[in-house]
This record gives sequence, structure tokens and C-alpha cells, in this order.
Amino acid sequence: MKNNYCINNDSIKFLKKYLDGVSPSGGETEGQKIWINHMKNYVDKIYTDLYGTAVGVINPKSPHKLIIEAHADEISWYVNYITENGIIYVSRNGGADHQIATSKKVIIHTKKGPVYGVFGWPAIHTRKPSDEKYPSVDNIFVDIGASTKNEVMNLGVHVGCMITYPDKFFIMNNNYFVSRALDNKIGGFIIAEVTKMLVENEINLQYGLYIVNSVQEEIGLKGAKVISQAINPKIAIVTDVTHDTSSPMVDKKIQGDIKCGLGPVIGYAPSIHKDLREIIIDTAEYRNICFQRLVSSRYTGTDTDAFAYSNKGVCSALISIPLRYMHTTVEIVHKNDVEKTVSLIFETLQEINRKHNLFFSVNG
Repeated sequence: MKNNYCINNDSIKFLKKYLDGVSPSGGETEGQKIWINHMKNYVDKIYTDLYGTAVGVINPKSPHKLIIEAHADEISWYVNYITENGIIYVSRNGGADHQIATSKKVIIHTKKGPVYGVFGWPAIHTRKPSDEKYPSVDNIFVDIGASTKNEVMNLGVHVGCMITYPDKFFIMNNNYFVSRALDNKIGGFIIAEVTKMLVENEINLQYGLYIVNSVQEEIGLKGAKVISQAINPKIAIVTDVTHDTSSPMVDKKIQGDIKCGLGPVIGYAPSIHKDLREIIIDTAEYRNICFQRLVSSRYTGTDTDAFAYSNKGVCSALISIPLRYMHTTVEIVHKNDVEKTVSLIFETLQEINRKHNLFFSVNG
């Protein structure tokens, strides 16, 4: 059995294509098409719901349902106001970081096609040190090379158009994946790779496995709330990213002690069911998969919270990937953490499969 997972070149090609696609919250269609086209080779059934959450299913007729989940959407901006001289002011779509915006290239998505621009900023020569202005949502602006509002409108740009960054995936120092939208397309990649491993190893699952790539997590866990009601699973294992706290200017006493390259992160929070978490930990220890631990206190801020408290309650757990520079265009994860997370979820699903009568009993 191929349980020592390693990312191969074909997987890297899929990862690059998926990350380079566009998936702003509420506009995830392009990225979802890439994911669905890849996943259809490994599942019995695949579909999307009303708002675009994608679901692949193995054993769709089974009454016992387990979800592995990630979210597909990335943070972005909206066109919010256009001045008479053609300057565009923005509003957040998710937790877009105003401090990294200035001097970035952008794409404005219109019905006429993409319009390219930049986040401008006054040159250092024109700013007074005694009255220094810092970037904020109120003062950052997009310049598309237009001189009037009418010129902007004629290009197809209007209030409500989504704005994304064009930054592309690359590999740094052989082991680090760098891209925008690793939060959380790396999760969508991981659950796809788990599915592929199950199929290639001909694992005979005794439950229905629902591989879910949810929309609109960045604006309030919206897609997960809807799809959990629709599927009504017994178990949900969520994968998302968490902060690498070894990078500068992060307080470990507050954020925990997490580092890229040391393995997946197993979460502790009220929404995380302790019995399912312990199964994951026991599996990691038995299979010699290194892992880290993180406390999230009252809530995880991930789709885990949405699944846990949906329906009559869903037994939920969270496995996270350490990530540096979240919500920037240079998010970073370590190849080893991705590989170990794929292996851990794959092994956990088999452990649940071996004890499916216990996990899916009426009162269990």
C-alpha cells in the first residue's frame, strides 16, 4: 500500500493550475472548475450547490456520511467608488490586507474581460515625514490608467466588480510553496490527493465519503453552513491553514508555537470533538507522522465551527497546515507539511473504516 505519500510532478502541475486560477469569495467559479475537472477522475459523483460549493462523493448510496473539507475562496477586493478623474477606491471582500496593497498589480474582473491596474501610492518625495500617511482601506486606491469616470465605465468597470491579485505559484528553496490563495487552496489540493490515494490503493470504504470544497469561508463560513445542512454528515474532518509563529513579529505566547516543516497541526477548541481528535492523534503516533498542537480557545475561525454546530451536531476535527504571511500574495507552506497532512488524513480515514460500526452507530 502506498501510504508514504510524496508529491509528484503531476500533482505539482495540478497545484499550480489550481492556485493560479481565480477564486474570490462569491466568485469561485473559475477555481472550482479546475478542482472539479481534476476530481471527477476519482469519485463516483460530483456536483455543486446553489452558491458553488463543490462536492465529490465516493459511495453516494451509503447512509453513513463522512466529510473531508477545505475552502476554495480567496480574499479579494471590490470596486467601491470611482472618482470623476478615474481613480478607484475599494472595499474588502474577506480579510484583504491594506498594508500590503500599495504598489501591487491587480486584475479587475468585468463582463468585458480583465482590466489591469495597480494600487498606487504617493512617491516618498511628495510625503512629509512629519505628517506621514499609512495605507488604510480609506486611502488606498487603484489606478487603471484612466483620466475620467466615463473612461473607467467604458472599460466595463463598475461598482461591485471584484479585484484580485495576479501573483503566481512558485517553489522557493526546493521545499517551500509560495503563492497567493494557499489559504486555503492548499487544503483543496490536500483533500484531492487523499481521494486519489484512496482510489489508487483500492480502499473499500464502508461509508460515504464526501470530499467538499466550500465557498465563502473568508466572509463567515457561509458555504460550509449550507453544505452541512444539505449532506447531514456524521463526521467532518476539516483542513485549513494556521499561522507559522516562528516568523518575525509574532508573539508565541499569544499565537502558539507552530513552525513550517514540523508537520500538520492538530487543533484544540470547543468545536473540535475530543474523541475524533484523539483518533487522529493516535493514528499520527502509530504511523510515525510528526504533528504539532494548537489551542484555538473559544473558536477556530474555520469551517470546523460551522460543521460542529450544524444539524443536530457533527463530530468535527481540524487539521491545519502551518503558513507564513497569511492574506498576502506571498503565503508560504512547507512541502513536508503538505505531504504529512495527506498521509495523516488518508490513514485516519482507514482507521475510521476499520471501526466504522463504532463510529457510525446510532448512539455513537
